[in-house]
Amino acid sequence: MVHMVHMVHSREETALRYKTLIFDLDGTLLDTLQDLAAATNYTLGKHGFPLRTVDEVRMFVGNGIRKLIERAVPAGTSVEVQEQVYADFNVCYKVHCADTTCTYPGVVELLQQARALGCQTAIVSNKADYGVQELAKQYFPGLLDAAIGEQAGIAKKPAPDMLLAIMAKLGADKASTIYVGDSDTDLLTAANTGIPCIGACWGFRGRQFLIEHGAMLLADKVEDVLPLCR
Repeated sequence: MVHMVHMVHSREETALRYKTLIFDLDGTLLDTLQDLAAATNYTLGKHGFPLRTVDEVRMFVGNGIRKLIERAVPAGTSVEVQEQVYADFNVCYKVHCADTTCTYPGVVELLQQARALGCQTAIVSNKADYGVQELAKQYFPGLLDAAIGEQAGIAKKPAPDMLLAIMAKLGADKASTIYVGDSDTDLLTAANTGIPCIGACWGFRGRQFLIEHGAMLLADKVEDVLPLCR
């Protein structure tokens, strides 16, 4: 009898409250910063604009490529020129989106463990959809049920539309879904969707930034994510 109770207790310890885990991509699953900074500076240089530091680019990303370009170009740059820079960035980044990009330590194992526990896993990112699909295929083959990036016809984060679209595709409800991201945009997206968000402290913004922007659940390292889902 004692042995049976122990077995039940063990199952309870490994059971997860959240059965659908949705992740941001840049700064959460993948360290893409160097490739984003390289493409940004290549494009800025092509147009004769001052280059940006990696730390500046770190704070520019998270709201899609258009916003990255808007923040990176000099103040007062015309909309027409911004569109040219945006187009040139996309040409460069399509070719060089994975030159130095790598998974954060423990990410692949996290996805494997989540799926072994019967969870669905997905990506929702403001990165251009071509980049999301390419990187998801390259770094996470067989480990995702769905992935979506910025595309025409669907409002990007922090609007809830992308998250809701993925949840509908997966048949997931709010009570069993949790989001994981590294930025204030991710926190706001989850709040707008009505689901909790785990702040990824290893990402582009860091622990203190996430606390200052209202994060209630914090994962200091990748291995902390699943325990927060129980």
